[in-house]
Amino acid sequence: MDVLPGGTATFLLLFGLFLGAFAVRSALRLSRVLSLVRHGERAEGRCAERRVVDRGADRERSYATEYVFAFRTLDGREVEFVDHAPGPFGFEVGAPVRVSYDPAAPEKRATVAGPRAWGPVVMPAVFAVVLGLFAAGLLVGFAAMRGWL
Repeated sequence: MDVLPGGTATFLLLFGLFLGAFAVRSALRLSRVLSLVRHGERAEGRCAERRVVDRGADRERSYATEYVFAFRTLDGREVEFVDHAPGPFGFEVGAPVRVSYDPAAPEKRATVAGPRAWGPVVMPAVFAVVLGLFAAGLLVGFAAMRGWL
């Protein structure tokens, strides 16, 4: 009994599109981070807080470590933000960091990517490439099953 109309071919199409959407999302995140590193304003900041966040009991790893960074903009505003995957070893509270940010929206668009912290660049790049390759393979399999290749 086929669960989906079209059976395996439909599964390959849907799962390929699903993984492709996550690959695109990771590529967009990588693009934003690289744009901030290249063109953003720079400021000296610090790791303001390191906290453990409960992600829910239904997850295999239900707790995650989150890093909050703080910096002062050129116009004197104090800004705090959370950056994704700061690096393999994280930061100690109070550790100095270099922040790249968008002066139009520093609360929403800031990163610590750069020297000593390439995690915000490496992680989205790995996800975009790996998920993109899986998605492409699934979509090629779909096309082959349909007789298009």
